Amino acid sequence: MSEAKWYVVHTYSGYENKVKANIEKTIENRHLEDQILEVRVPMEDVVEMRNGTQKSVQKKLFPGYVLLNMVMNDDTWYVVRNTRGVTGFVGPGSKPVPLTEEEMRPLGIQEPSIVVDFEEGDEVVVTGGAWKDTVGIIQSLNIQKQVATINVELFGRETPVEISFLEIKKSN
Repeated sequence: MSEAKWYVVHTYSGYENKVKANIEKTIENRHLEDQILEVRVPMEDVVEMRNGTQKSVQKKLFPGYVLLNMVMNDDTWYVVRNTRGVTGFVGPGSKPVPLTEEEMRPLGIQEPSIVVDFEEGDEVVVTGGAWKDTVGIIQSLNIQKQVATINVELFGRETPVEISFLEIKKSN
């Protein structure tokens, strides 16, 4: 599977949050969570003076644009391109071009650098949440979502469960 990159789509002005919500709903309905990882409308805090009083408000950093962290393929391109309010991907012609590291830095988007002391195949203990004190073997790690999939015994059979990195530790 290819790697997820950040892409930019152009939307009708004022539709940014609606487009974000529509894409997130489609991701859920079509189970594309592993292909479209994040939809973002970058915001910034701005202090406005109104009627002699200061007020802190959030403004869109790029009105008319939505950022997507996604794996580009025919399915994801089609889903995003055909979302109501999206006018197209940003890039020459019809080929979307991912953002470079330099372009992403001012947006405050860095690839998460997470170091964990466990890996696939390790036995871990769940330290919090509904599965507290459960012991399981890590089947897979999703660094982007910061979750590990472990097998736990449920009703006498092995069942895969996603657990946050913050709720597991390597068993001794």
